[in-house]
Amino acid sequence: MRIGEQQLARALRSWRDTGEPLSTALARAVREALLDGRIRAGSELPAERRLAATLGVSRGTVTAALAGLRETGWVHTRHGSGSIVRLPPAAAERVAPLSASGETGSTIDLRRAVPAAPQQPYLEAMRRAADRAGPVLAEHGEPGPGLPELRAMIATRYSREGTATRPEQILVTNGTRAALTLLAAHFRPRLTAVEIPTYFDALHVLRAAGTRLVGFRVTGDGWDLDQLESSFAAARGHLAYLVPDFHNPTGALMSPHVRRAVAELAARHQVTVIADETLRDLDLREKPAGLPRIAGALLIGSASKSVWGGLRVGWIRARASLVRDLQDHPLAGPLSASPMQQLVAAELLSDLQQVLELRREELRAQRDHLCALLDGDDRWRFTRPPGGLALWLRLSATPADTVVRHADEHGIALVAGPRFAADATLTHYLRVPFTPPHPVLDRVAAVLDDACSEGRGPS
Repeated sequence: MRIGEQQLARALRSWRDTGEPLSTALARAVREALLDGRIRAGSELPAERRLAATLGVSRGTVTAALAGLRETGWVHTRHGSGSIVRLPPAAAERVAPLSASGETGSTIDLRRAVPAAPQQPYLEAMRRAADRAGPVLAEHGEPGPGLPELRAMIATRYSREGTATRPEQILVTNGTRAALTLLAAHFRPRLTAVEIPTYFDALHVLRAAGTRLVGFRVTGDGWDLDQLESSFAAARGHLAYLVPDFHNPTGALMSPHVRRAVAELAARHQVTVIADETLRDLDLREKPAGLPRIAGALLIGSASKSVWGGLRVGWIRARASLVRDLQDHPLAGPLSASPMQQLVAAELLSDLQQVLELRREELRAQRDHLCALLDGDDRWRFTRPPGGLALWLRLSATPADTVVRHADEHGIALVAGPRFAADATLTHYLRVPFTPPHPVLDRVAAVLDDACSEGRGPS
């Protein structure tokens, strides 16, 4: 499939406006156009001479740009044939999205702690799903509780981990946010007890449902039981939303003692606990042990952190009667996952261990690298998280929004603590994902060092 000179020129858009050397800017524009879908992977590029004439640059500029793309795997050239654009093998093996390593633009975007897709397993899962999609495509395609095989697979996984579950106790949704949205719409709570900090998208969902948030403190060292008890008392008869496994954003792991205390408080105050297990698979301990669950909690999960955020498949694990009620809710259809996405999810979840082992190994190394860079500095403190995707930094003197502004000026996008707080506190906290590769983490540490250097006050 060949792409014409004029078509390529349109796809590259205003590629000269970056202030970089022309060959560097051209190479960057080709990468971005491929990632954005403006150029299809596998397209054959025009001859260098014609492309140079169309773009109004020297042939040497085009040659240099293609040489750089070829060296980094974005272009493949066979002798006697044209140059083919492609996604490099390194991009297919990575944990960090390209946007989190500065390869798709001038900014390293760390505002979300998310992984890239494991490309080879994902592509193979898509092919297998497509090969056996006939029976699904022959059905009506209308929303339901989920494909039977996927519900059975998720139920089996829960049972294998010690939480006996039947398929009818599983409702498949369009991700974890959809699961929380549906539960909030069903229960319509006036109050919800939430951790401070917690996952900021969950705060948006709960606020949109009209609930008032009552917070209790979590740090990298764990949950404040006194505050938890008072929050559950305030939310009596309503909801609580918790992330017990490698908590977002602190990375903390709830102890069995605290889990028992949560279950007891929930029973005493008639609070329905929603436990978000999205990060449960990202256990970075050297010798992972089994993770107990909060007795009586409604469980929500997805493949967004263990596989990819673009796989819009999540689920609710609850008693079968509640699953039936949720299925009848008017929002159940709009919040359901497409059948084809469910087929892909079933293929991936059936053999996820190898993907998880590779991800854990790389994330563990990146976590330890970032911890080593930041350790022993009295300008901040943190607890080395046993899992998850980020460090939760407590800045000693410099306000977090000052660091965020300084980082933004140096091409790194971060999120300050108040976004994770139901009460807009945590002004000296910062989430720093360790998803990027070591050179990017080195750059992040250098920017933090500069932002928190002596004499740099609030701006």
